Amino acid sequence: MTEHTPHVPSDSTESDPIAVSLQRLAGKIQLISDAVKVLHQDRIQLETKIEDAQKRVQHILSRLPEQSDGRQLNLLSEPVTPTNPEDDNEPTTH
Repeated sequence: MTEHTPHVPSDSTESDPIAVSLQRLAGKIQLISDAVKVLHQDRIQLETKIEDAQKRVQHILSRLPEQSDGRQLNLLSEPVTPTNPEDDNEPTTH
C-alpha cells in the first residue's frame, strides 16, 4: 500500500485561488482609490474655478449702472446716431 502524502505547494500564491483573488481585488481597490483621489482633486480645482468665475461676473455686474439709472445702455435696441451738429463739419488739420 502506498501512503497518500499531501501536496505542499512551493509558492502558496500560485496554488491558492483565494489568495490570488484577494491579491487581484486588492490591486483593483488600490486603482479605484487612486482614481477617487484624482477625481476629488479635479472637483476641488473645478469648484475653485467656478468660484473665481462667479467673483469675476459679480465684479462686472457691480460695475454696471443700476436699472433706474438713465445712463443704462439698451444693448438690444437699434443704435442711435448722435444729433450733434459739429459732426457734420469737415475735420480740421492743425
